[in-house]
Amino acid sequence: MIALVTGGAGFIGSHLAERLVAEGWEVWILDDLSTGSMRNIDSLLDSPRVHHRIGSVTDEQRVGELVDRADVVFHLAAAVGVKLIVENPTRTIETNIRGCEVVLQAAAKKGKRVLLASSSEVYGKGVRVPFAEDDDLVLGPTTKSRWGYACSKAIDEYLALAYANERSLPVIIARLFNTVGPRQTGRYGMVVPTFVRQGLAGEDITVYGSGDQRRCFADVSDVVECLLRLVACDEARGRVFNVGNDREISINALASLVRACTGGASRIIRVPYEQAYAQGFEDLGRRVPDLSRLERTIGFRPTVPIETIVDRVIAQARQCGDSIVPQPLAALA
Repeated sequence: MIALVTGGAGFIGSHLAERLVAEGWEVWILDDLSTGSMRNIDSLLDSPRVHHRIGSVTDEQRVGELVDRADVVFHLAAAVGVKLIVENPTRTIETNIRGCEVVLQAAAKKGKRVLLASSSEVYGKGVRVPFAEDDDLVLGPTTKSRWGYACSKAIDEYLALAYANERSLPVIIARLFNTVGPRQTGRYGMVVPTFVRQGLAGEDITVYGSGDQRRCFADVSDVVECLLRLVACDEARGRVFNVGNDREISINALASLVRACTGGASRIIRVPYEQAYAQGFEDLGRRVPDLSRLERTIGFRPTVPIETIVDRVIAQARQCGDSIVPQPLAALA
């Protein structure tokens, strides 16, 4: 089997590519390295079954050529991270929507199976917890740039399902909640690696807002397992699935956990959102996935606890070093 992984040099994409190679797949990776890194796939590049191309997912010719080679397309390429989303809304919207359109058009020509990585952000300001796949989506005002990201991912889903309904494209949508693990950096506002970097350096662990906001964190190995099972499941075609862990933790509790695991030398300080972010940021209280559809369909649910996830991130940071400059935090998926 041959897979194309767009965004394959990114955090999740590189773990997915690694797992595919381990299972005997031939893997083509497309990444523009805007948020990914060649370092993430260094261990794969000597394999004769791994091929990489540096380029944009909006490049119709290149994407078309790579999709033609593949049996399955894992479309993970997207603008990610709260800092990028809030400060570069034009790039966020254009990359997400146009890139998805290019991939779906190419896949539809040959009927290739597509796994589209979406985001829990599409639930927006919904208050019904846990979030289920068929719940209403409640987005904030257009004057808040954060919601442009949520809207762009929702449009991606609508577009993918339209291709499934009108052109019988075998597409599966995975709404990823917060995914964490080795190789994730704090550069784009990811909370766990940023807390870990601060804790290991003995710096203040910086919590934005009250810290009472609650999130669920899934280990990247669990998420990759779900993606592989979904793409192999005929019953999953044309459907949307939450992918994440449903155990909640407050950001305050997460900061305390990281402080304890990194030696306890750091203070935990809180900074108001208006001091941390550019105009256009708006945060949410709780974000919890309903995983019942996922479990019924593929017989699996992520189970790695946050304590283990933090330990793994710390181990990787100690092994490789982490010089990432701390950025404002959020718990975006």
